[in-house]
Amino acid sequence: MGAPRNTFPWAGLLTLSALIFTAVTSEFLPTGLLPEIAAELQVSESKVGLLVTVFAGTVVLTAAPLSVLTRRYSRKFLVIVVLIVFAIANLLAALAPTYELLVGARVVGGLAHGLFWAVVGAYSAHLVPKHQLGRAIAITGGGGTAAFVLGVPLGTAIGNAVGWRLAFGVIAAIIAILTLVTAKLLPAVRHGEVLSTGEIPLPMRKDTTVPAVIAVGVILILVGFGHNLFYTYIAPYLIGPVGIDPGAVAGVLFLYGGAGAVGLILAGTLGDRFPQRSLVAAVAVVMLSVLVLGLFSSVTWVALAAIFVWGVAFGAVPSLMQARMMHTASVRVRDAAAAYFTTSFNVAIGGGALVGGLLLDGWGIQALPFVDATITVIGLALIIVVAVWLRRRAAAGR
Repeated sequence: MGAPRNTFPWAGLLTLSALIFTAVTSEFLPTGLLPEIAAELQVSESKVGLLVTVFAGTVVLTAAPLSVLTRRYSRKFLVIVVLIVFAIANLLAALAPTYELLVGARVVGGLAHGLFWAVVGAYSAHLVPKHQLGRAIAITGGGGTAAFVLGVPLGTAIGNAVGWRLAFGVIAAIIAILTLVTAKLLPAVRHGEVLSTGEIPLPMRKDTTVPAVIAVGVILILVGFGHNLFYTYIAPYLIGPVGIDPGAVAGVLFLYGGAGAVGLILAGTLGDRFPQRSLVAAVAVVMLSVLVLGLFSSVTWVALAAIFVWGVAFGAVPSLMQARMMHTASVRVRDAAAAYFTTSFNVAIGGGALVGGLLLDGWGIQALPFVDATITVIGLALIIVVAVWLRRRAAAGR
């Protein structure tokens, strides 16, 4: 069913964008509130960083299986169910009296988040024809960028002013409201491949696009791993090596998020016209800006400029990677590719937060940007290698 193909489904796409805003804000909210949560629950900042790892690890373990188990259910119905669970998880986080119970709340959130992305990640591809996919993903991806522009900084500001618990409570209330909006405005879609009479469906493992889908996921893991290894601990890095006042951290996160909005606009503008070059350029600039931030952290204006450029470049990366994944996957494996995309993304988030915490305790926080830049270089090299491989495979197919 879904929206008519001759009209652009603005209402549905903007609804998805709002849902992604709340999901991303909830996932990364602890990064801006590390000192406050650690102080109240009397644990180390690296241990609070593990809340991101626990959340992402739950997504990694459950996204693909839940996607398979729920493949026959209505996509819209699943989105609504997931939102209800997500609201409950954030409410539990707001009320958690101990670190252990906060971890439990994050596990519940991770369960909802994994299925959320497995469904929502491919929803825009069901709403629009393929030639509008880059534009549609840029619109829905705007929700993720808005989370970094407004969600995480605003949550950080709320946490600094009146406590981190209220920040989680506000997210729970917003999700509850958006559940009603989703029921009203999000179009239902057909998510299966339409077969001809008598045609036997091909097993997904035999689909010829699967190797390319896996390659895109590996690239995403590398680039995202390096990024989250550093970004998870950006608040203590800003307070320490950069020398930012703790009360100004929310403002710097707002600067980073605003830059991400610029990057998303560039991705939506250039992604369909120059998909490969745009991705290579974005990842290369991520690497360079992080390296500059590490080398000149004590020079405030240089550090802030590097953070802005970092935000622009990385703001484009998820949208470009998701568009590449949806273009690469056939219709048959599109939902599975969306689940694999979110699994890869959360391997990167959880693994990066975990290793970043170990580096923070072992080598000190100043090592993080240099490790980030090194891993990103490897990801950039793999992007180029995979592009050459796909080009040769396409030529051989012709």
